[in-house]
Amino acid sequence: MSTPSFAPSFPPATHRASTRASTSASTRALLASVASVASVASLCAATAQAQSAPTSTVQIYGLIDVGVETLNQVGANGDHLTRMPGNTASVPSRLGLRGSEDLGQGLKAGFTLESGLAMDTGGLNQGSRLFGRQAFVSLSGAWGQFNLGRQHTMTFFSLLDADVIGPSAHGLASLDSYLPNARADNALGYRGKWDGFSVGATYSLGRDTATAGNPGATNCAGESASDHRACRAWSVLLKYDAADWGVAAAQDTLRGGPGAFANLGNSALSDTRTNLNGWVRLGGIKLGAGVLHRHNGGNAATPRSDIAYVGLSAPLTPELLLETQLAQLRYKDSANKATQGVVRLSYSLSKRTAVYASLARLDNSGSLAVSVSNGAAGGTPAAGRAQTGTMFGVRHSF
Repeated sequence: MSTPSFAPSFPPATHRASTRASTSASTRALLASVASVASVASLCAATAQAQSAPTSTVQIYGLIDVGVETLNQVGANGDHLTRMPGNTASVPSRLGLRGSEDLGQGLKAGFTLESGLAMDTGGLNQGSRLFGRQAFVSLSGAWGQFNLGRQHTMTFFSLLDADVIGPSAHGLASLDSYLPNARADNALGYRGKWDGFSVGATYSLGRDTATAGNPGATNCAGESASDHRACRAWSVLLKYDAADWGVAAAQDTLRGGPGAFANLGNSALSDTRTNLNGWVRLGGIKLGAGVLHRHNGGNAATPRSDIAYVGLSAPLTPELLLETQLAQLRYKDSANKATQGVVRLSYSLSKRTAVYASLARLDNSGSLAVSVSNGAAGGTPAAGRAQTGTMFGVRHSF
């Protein structure tokens, strides 16, 4: 009896080779198809992502600057004062939000909401406003930017390059408290720039509602139905900046109103500042200088005054910066004047963090009693006395 054979049966070798070739070709075709589909899907996804990419942005930003200062010759007894100023240190502290939306065809909408921080107490500056530094909405394009709301006047922008020390506790604000507070409530503003030229203007329907809480508070709300001139304010700017030099001219007028501070108690009175300045860079050294003329109708005795200033900024090392400035306030037809000198060293620990030390002296003449520091109230010397101030601090931006 024969035994059944269970040995496997294979096709001929030529058939197996043909089958393998056919299978391999099919596999390659399938992989190619998958790759093509994947490529198309990837392209579609990228296109969809690009089409659905957000055209709006919102950014949170800020600058925290805290210093400790000492003052001598405070008050009639010439006392010594050590404090942490809340208005400003090397620069004022702030926290802000800014956003923009691309509307197409070169047009953008935007906003800025910026709070001034009193770092000594954690409070708010600019009269305790929530967004006291800036609060406006804007439209911008190739023609420039138009703002509506609380915003800087053109005096602020005119000083940005020539004022080497800036809005420091030992800066020009010691001679004129309006300079770092050059803002207006209820304002329409415009700025444009083309080929180095900058122009700008603001017009306020009621320049300041604050009655206390910061040096710039003037109690002049305006927007009065019975007096259309009350508390109006306007400013204009013309500026040119090349790579290594620039010049600026600005005028800023504040009109009075019922109850307004600084003796501007009616709308027939006004306070006008005219600022002319320039800057130049020689190698790594920057020089800035300017003159600010003021005609204050609220000061009947000495309405006309001038502030002249010259400053220098020079890097000593990549991390160490030296800044110095000399300024003088002089009243026309009066013995009253104040001369201020300041030297500041700043050391950068990173792109965002620096430590600094500042030394300043102010000499009063006549009946003036101007403090060397505008960092906070309460540091005024007796009339005619000189005062020296120092400050050490830390600054961080984000």
